[in-house]
Amino acid sequence: MSEVIIEVGDRGIREINREIRVACEAGSKIRVTNTLSRHNLGVGLPKGGEIIFEGSVGYYCGGLNTGATISIERNTGWAVGEGMTDGLITVGGYAGMSAGAAMMGGTIHIKGDSGPRCGVAMKGGHIVVEGKIGYQSGFMAHSGKIIALGGAGASCADALWEGEVWVAGEVESLGVDVDVLEPTAEEVAEVDAVLEPLGLKDTSREWRKMVSGQRLWYFESRDANAWLMI
Repeated sequence: MSEVIIEVGDRGIREINREIRVACEAGSKIRVTNTLSRHNLGVGLPKGGEIIFEGSVGYYCGGLNTGATISIERNTGWAVGEGMTDGLITVGGYAGMSAGAAMMGGTIHIKGDSGPRCGVAMKGGHIVVEGKIGYQSGFMAHSGKIIALGGAGASCADALWEGEVWVAGEVESLGVDVDVLEPTAEEVAEVDAVLEPLGLKDTSREWRKMVSGQRLWYFESRDANAWLMI
């Protein structure tokens, strides 16, 4: 398979993304160079695309991904993979705030730490962070799993819906309405199945599984004072 080189530099982002999509549709592997931490690179890429971004990228890289395999060699700004429905995004370093925001499917693999609100409002898929997740990670996650191998910051898993936050390591503090459960062997096997293709499976880990306490799920209560007990 041929490799197409696309340079970013100071060129228009719309033109760059159009070239990336055309190369994807032609079945070419793509290497994007001189990224200069530009924003909105690789948005809305189709299934089957293979793209490597050299260096660091800015906000929203890989947003609305529908099935491409995207590799970012260094760091990324806010909301990598925002709204993605399928595919794999790998970040070689640090990922900024709101990685995987509102994502609906696919996997984001962050090899370093992630910033605050990782997985905010996510609706499906998996986010795997080899380092530490920042404060309020998992905030209002509707579905999917955030899996952190290096601990978590303050207010972890705040205001969850049906999403899950799995942490190996220290947690600075829990958010509002969080229950910490002892996972079953079957649940751990599901997490290991996510980690194994990434080369990260380790059966010696001690997991904290965080889910919603469901006390914030309801706007009305038979007991008018029930909210005071939350």
